[in-house]
Amino acid sequence: MKRIKLFTYIVSFIVAFFFSYNVNAASGAPCGHYLSENGLTEGQCETIEVDPYDLSSLQRGAQIYMNYCLGCHSLKFARYKRVSEDLQIPLDMFQENLIFGDQKLGDLISIGMDSKESKVWFGNSPPDLTLEAGLRGPDWIYTYLKSFYIDDSRPLGVNNKVYENVGMPHALIEMQGEQFSVCKQIPEIATNGGIKQDPLTGEQLTVEKCGFLEVKDGTGIQTAEEFDRSMKDLTNFLAYMTDPMKKERESIGVYVLLYLFIFTILSYLLYIEFKKDLH
Repeated sequence: MKRIKLFTYIVSFIVAFFFSYNVNAASGAPCGHYLSENGLTEGQCETIEVDPYDLSSLQRGAQIYMNYCLGCHSLKFARYKRVSEDLQIPLDMFQENLIFGDQKLGDLISIGMDSKESKVWFGNSPPDLTLEAGLRGPDWIYTYLKSFYIDDSRPLGVNNKVYENVGMPHALIEMQGEQFSVCKQIPEIATNGGIKQDPLTGEQLTVEKCGFLEVKDGTGIQTAEEFDRSMKDLTNFLAYMTDPMKKERESIGVYVLLYLFIFTILSYLLYIEFKKDLH
C-alpha cells in the first residue's frame, strides 16, 4: 500500500511537470471567414509554433515591427532597453536602427499618434499590442497578418478574412503584394466524405467556391515563402512581448518541480521512520 502511494506521488509530479512545461496560455480565437487551401474548412486558424529561444526570429520580428507597425501600434508596457537586452541586440545598434525620433532607450515603446485623431481616421484607435498574443493567441495573429486582401468597397481599400471589415490599412502590402479574394474549382465532397465522381467517365466532380486568397505576382518585394516566414517572425516577437519572462519562468519552474518532487520523497521516507517508532 505504501509503495502504491509513493508511486502515485511520483506519477503526479511527472504529469504536472510535463503539463506545466508544454501548456499554452492562450487558446486563440476563431478566424472568421478564412479558408484552408483545400477549401474544406472555414474559420480555422493556421497553426504556428512560437519559440522564445529563437533569437534570430525574434530579432527579425522586432525589425519588422519597428519599421511597419510602430507608427500606429504602441507596446506601452515594454521599454526599448529591455527588448534590446532580451533579444541580445547591442544597445547602440538598437538605438541607431530601431528607435526613431527623439525617444531614448529607457523610454516606454509609445507612439506619437493622438488617439482622438486616429479614431477619426480609422474609426477606432489602433490598440496597444503588448498583450495581444495573450488575448488572441499566436495562431490568430499569424493568420490575420496573412489575410488582408484588396476590397475597393472599404474606406481604406482592403479587408481581412479573419477580422471582417477591420478598420486598418494593410501596412505590410509592400512586403506581401496585392492579395485578392478569388474563386476556385475544388473537388465536390460526397456525404460519406469521399470525392464525387462522374458515374460514366470516372472523372472527379468539382464545384466553384469563393473566398480563397491569392497574391498577384510581382506586386510584393517578398515571395510567398519569405512573407510567411516574416509573419512567423513578427508573431514570435509579439508572443515574446506578451510573456517576456517565459524563458526564465520555465527554467525556474523546472527547478521548483524537481525540488517538490525530491522533497515529497524525503518527506515520505521520514514519515516511514516516524511510523516505525510508533510501533
